[in-house]
Amino acid sequence: QVQLVESGGGLVQAGCSLRVSCSASGRRKFSIANMAWFRQAPGNQRESVAVITDGVSTNYADSVKGRFSISRDNAKNTMYLQMNSLKPEDTAVYYCYARVVIAPTVEAKYEFDYWGQGTQVTVSS
Repeated sequence: QVQLVESGGGLVQAGCSLRVSCSASGRRKFSIANMAWFRQAPGNQRESVAVITDGVSTNYADSVKGRFSISRDNAKNTMYLQMNSLKPEDTAVYYCYARVVIAPTVEAKYEFDYWGQGTQVTVSS
């Protein structure tokens, strides 16, 4: 019922900044609880980068703390990751994750995990 689409990736030099976005859309009404950015470099496992709750509390991986900032615009169903002071080791495909809440009736509420297809971020030295 919900699709997540990332955008904003690209090739930048070390020390530069980049902002990636994730937009959620669906045919029916939904709400989003937690959202997060994950990343996966070639040959590596997917790792959590930053998490933001529906209460806008945040959590960051130690490797990006102080450099990255996650935010969300609930009116637009959009999440952002502002990446500053980028390093070559930040190179990865960045994936959007969302815990989506669907309430088809007043008696029923369901939660589902959704993933975007990813956007490539490449940081050159």
